[in-house]
Amino acid sequence: MREPLERYLDLFDKRRGDVEDLLETLLDMDFDKVDDQTIVAVLGNPALLEAFRYLPGPPISKDDLAVLAQTSLSHKSLTQPTRARAVFQTVVEGLDRRRFPWVSENREPTEAERLTAVVASTSLIASQRLATDRRNESKTLQEASVFAALESINFRRVATRRMNTLADAPARGEFCSEAMLGDRKADVVVRLWDQRVLAIECKVSNSATNSIKRLNNDAAVKAVHWTSMFGTQQMVPAATLAGVFKLGNLVDAQKKGLTLFWAHDLTALVAWIQRTAARDG
Repeated sequence: MREPLERYLDLFDKRRGDVEDLLETLLDMDFDKVDDQTIVAVLGNPALLEAFRYLPGPPISKDDLAVLAQTSLSHKSLTQPTRARAVFQTVVEGLDRRRFPWVSENREPTEAERLTAVVASTSLIASQRLATDRRNESKTLQEASVFAALESINFRRVATRRMNTLADAPARGEFCSEAMLGDRKADVVVRLWDQRVLAIECKVSNSATNSIKRLNNDAAVKAVHWTSMFGTQQMVPAATLAGVFKLGNLVDAQKKGLTLFWAHDLTALVAWIQRTAARDG
């Protein structure tokens, strides 16, 4: 509830023009007569491509659209008429008939219908963009807090690297971020004083339902994978958590070998790391 209304309104104003341009370019036309040049021009524009994904009911994610259209959504791919048309047809088949009733009825939209479609579509885009931005900002802030906590006990941040074995990990008292640990990316990788490697995932959840995806289907799965690959004696998978998590999901993640810390109280993480010095040697 404390999320500033101004951010939503700003996103709404920025995206409304894209939706209006898209509708003017595509939805006033007979889809069977839309030429390849127009499709490539629309889908090759990142802002219009995003608006285009919100035409179906419900909107379709980039990942799902790529799977259903059986093509990449890269700019290079979408400049190829055949691939661009495959994406176009996939979205058109799922067009929201409630927002765009005139399309299936083969007629011109009324001014009221057009305005309703623009406002509804723009609201969908702005709401989703705001939610995504909030998650990304929360994750970024959480990672920064972990970095600060590590640096407060004289751990040094070093360059990100690929770690095929634990010998590739940072040296004792060092850490790196966004690194490939085996074949999975870790948010933070720390070499503890006792030589073990601590892999930290930073997770933010806005609801108990969402916590399953963030924690159990991601961080806990990585924990099982990393301990299987590198061994329980050398690897400590962990997660710092912020937001709302269901108790049962937390317990399940711990049973899978994931050590949990709360982002609002990183003193517990710091204290635990400092105790590893007693195991040194």
